[in-house]
Amino acid sequence: MAFLELKNIYKSYYLDKEEFPVLKGINLQFDRGEFVSILGESGGGKSTLMNIIGGLDRNFEGEVLVNGKILDHKKEKQLDSYRRATVGYIYQSYNLISHLTVLDNVLVALDMTTLTKEERRKRALELLDKVGLSEQVKKHPNHLSGGQKQRVAIARALASDPQIIIADEPTGALDAQNTKEVLALLDEIARDGKLVIAVTHSQEVADNGTRIVHLADGKIDGDERLRPAYPIPEDPTEITPRVLPAMASYRTAFKHLTYNFWRNSLIMLGTAIGIFAVLLFSGLGNGINGYIQNQINSLANPQAITVFKNTTGKKMTQEQIQSSLGQTMAANPQSMTISDHNIDRLRKLDNVSSVQPGIMVSAFQLDYNGKKQSGTSLSTWSKAITSNSIKQGHKPKNGEIVLTKQQAIQLSSAKNYKQMVGKTIHLSFTWIDGNNNPVPVSGNFKVAGITEGASAGTSITYSTMRALLQKANAATAANFVTVNVTNLDNVQGVANKIDNLRGSNNKRILGAITVGSILKTVNTYVSLASTVLASIAGISLLVSALMIIVTMYMSVSERTKEIGILRALGERKKDIRRLFTSESVFIGLFSAILALLIVAVVTVIINHALYGLIKYNIVQITVGNVIFAIVIAIVISFIAALLPARRAANLNPIDALAAD
Repeated sequence: MAFLELKNIYKSYYLDKEEFPVLKGINLQFDRGEFVSILGESGGGKSTLMNIIGGLDRNFEGEVLVNGKILDHKKEKQLDSYRRATVGYIYQSYNLISHLTVLDNVLVALDMTTLTKEERRKRALELLDKVGLSEQVKKHPNHLSGGQKQRVAIARALASDPQIIIADEPTGALDAQNTKEVLALLDEIARDGKLVIAVTHSQEVADNGTRIVHLADGKIDGDERLRPAYPIPEDPTEITPRVLPAMASYRTAFKHLTYNFWRNSLIMLGTAIGIFAVLLFSGLGNGINGYIQNQINSLANPQAITVFKNTTGKKMTQEQIQSSLGQTMAANPQSMTISDHNIDRLRKLDNVSSVQPGIMVSAFQLDYNGKKQSGTSLSTWSKAITSNSIKQGHKPKNGEIVLTKQQAIQLSSAKNYKQMVGKTIHLSFTWIDGNNNPVPVSGNFKVAGITEGASAGTSITYSTMRALLQKANAATAANFVTVNVTNLDNVQGVANKIDNLRGSNNKRILGAITVGSILKTVNTYVSLASTVLASIAGISLLVSALMIIVTMYMSVSERTKEIGILRALGERKKDIRRLFTSESVFIGLFSAILALLIVAVVTVIINHALYGLIKYNIVQITVGNVIFAIVIAIVISFIAALLPARRAANLNPIDALAAD
């Protein structure tokens, strides 16, 4: 039984509807150990027959049998496997991959074997030594002579230990000496038990084989045995083939990326600028949000809601509550008290972590060594006030008071106001008793701290205030309550529930004042602005994607022959797609890394320049921003490469090999 058999092979080309027959009923048998020369003039069908034997041409009639089994030329996967395991190609034009070294050109075939990395390298070096190129392994093909390139092609053809070696005009571009050496190598390959099929139009080359098949006008014109086939080795060494691992595609993609470093660097720079802009605006948004929150937090706790009595029974805005508060408190402070029952109702609201009753006095007087100062708001310390507002000293404890900076200056001097901390002052005001009669209230207090800013106020602790009022037999009912919410997102919802609490007459009884809702609104607008700016910057990412698409299409055009070579070696369409998408992903990944480096430098510069002015790092790049930048760069690059990669994978291997 012949190792390779062709039965009734017919092949035609069509121009419009006109048929041009090329092969007209070819019947041939080949055995291992033969060095067969297919001899004929140009246009006689030699190359077409070679493509059919090599599993590159699928559109023909007839049967190809390998070792007694029919090769189904309609099944692409079977043809890929056949080329990978059984066939090795040697071309007249060498068809080496220009961006790979001599060694890598051989290893590209060995990547589709089960050999280990060390075994693959060892075999490649042995083959290159066999063809006399052991000193050239690190060179690229453009640094080799024609004869050296053909030897690399022979080493690559032998790499995966195929049983069929197809040589297309193997000496057509060589001088006499190199021709002699290449023919000797082909004869040695046949002697090793391989089937060598050389396509040639040279009678001199054909005479070096064991058999000559004459092909003329698409038919077998003669089949001449020159000498017996070489005997087949009894225990031939076999290398197990496999599909190309993904890692091999990634390595090849990376090598091509570095080979065209400067062109790809420009693409990466363009993409990096777009990513940098998105990162910078996102970082500015983060920083501005943080700065606003920091400023508001320094004034008041955004998760605290201050609750007052709603004396109108109608819905009131925060502005209306604040404007009526002073007048009502001064005119009828008893009407502002909040009952224990309503305080309990506040405690039972969802998302409320704690409730803190408080007492506010609308008018009071301070006295220090004869210096007097009048104030309009004395309140008990609550969680609505932050310690950040205290610029000197600390928040009050029992028997202590916190003054405003202005009060401290009036009681001492602008130069020495800080020295008021630790001093004892006299506090007095008028309050009411249980019968709504005015009673004087007074006491001495140690100054614990001095507040400054919009939230600056005079404060003592709630327990101190109750003790002071009880001593004067004055009413101790709370006239405001501080409600602490579990998190910022729930502030407005809790405030709405408080505003909607009703009494027995179905009228509204409480009003809520919040800082958190304002902060959340401001943050929302800042985030929206940041998103808009980042989206505008994202347009540059679209431009970058177009750049990558154009570059990948250029790469496909430039590497068309390489695609044909890889397909001839047995790579699948999937492998070709992965080769181009992975190269594009590398571009995206390195673009993201470059963008991160740029934004890191710019962030340091901006923050350093503005910190002295606002005492805050206004650009804040988060881990989420970094991950987003990397992911978006990879995704955009991958999507941009899909169409070019699909086009590359769908190229006809024969047409690709014929490309210039």
